[in-house]
Amino acid sequence: MLFIIKVTTNKEERALELIADRVQKKSIEVYSIVRPHGLRGYIVIEALDRDSAEEAIFNLPYIKGILGSNINYEEIKSMLQPKVEDFNIEVGDIVELLADPFKKEKGKITRIDKQKGEVVVSLLGAAVPIPVTVKIDNVKVIRREEEENEESETLKEEQDEDDFMESLL
Repeated sequence: MLFIIKVTTNKEERALELIADRVQKKSIEVYSIVRPHGLRGYIVIEALDRDSAEEAIFNLPYIKGILGSNINYEEIKSMLQPKVEDFNIEVGDIVELLADPFKKEKGKITRIDKQKGEVVVSLLGAAVPIPVTVKIDNVKVIRREEEENEESETLKEEQDEDDFMESLL
């Protein structure tokens, strides 16, 4: 049976360690303990029954309690098996950072790590190029390098036409 445990936000790892220690010391019927990806303030426990889950978490710091009744695997499957998405970000793209401390800064993508879901961005506003590693969710593509090249070629062609027209006059 699966149970969702409410814990103090940003203390999920510590709470998970405390529960694991208690389960090992007391040989409690808990089969797995998971901190779901992207879900803060909660831990999922797989135990024989509710009593085993309650015994594993009873009176531990950072633990607030068990939510409702047990849940089935299908309800939390997407949180436990994060899929690697095909992101529409390429090296050379100009992006805007969406999260602090570089919120609203612009940068150029220099490297992409799809497995970790991270990108390395070289900040454009800095006097010295500063590479910053951020989660892919925290960037928004503003301009593509290809588009930039197409725009500059179009502008160059227009300028050439203007120069040609002026030379005729």
